Amino acid sequence: QVQLVESGGGLVQAGGSLRLSCAASGSFISINNMGWYRQTPGNERELVATTSRSGTTDYAASMKGRFTISRDNNKNTVYLQMNALKPEDTAVYYCNADSFSPGIGIRNVWGQGTLVTVSS
Repeated sequence: QVQLVESGGGLVQAGGSLRLSCAASGSFISINNMGWYRQTPGNERELVATTSRSGTTDYAASMKGRFTISRDNNKNTVYLQMNALKPEDTAVYYCNADSFSPGIGIRNVWGQGTLVTVSS
């Protein structure tokens, strides 16, 4: 079983910064693609950013330039540095990862989510 544990959410004023972390643990050989998504009440979960194991990144257009995704493969951890936050960035942020285990193959796993609130 693979678990993702997020941390770093909280309340911040508009224009401020936060750094989210997500650590993978459990039984796996490797963690491949990792990413961050976010969701607000009544809306679908949307992509924020993803990163491959080799470090190739992809961002949603509205986050590009303000958010930076990075990872530490030795720690099986992905980060999301969020700068110049806006009230519309308020959401629950979810970590997502593809884990590989022999005999099981690739499993897609979600974290429990961490709330980010940006006040105006």
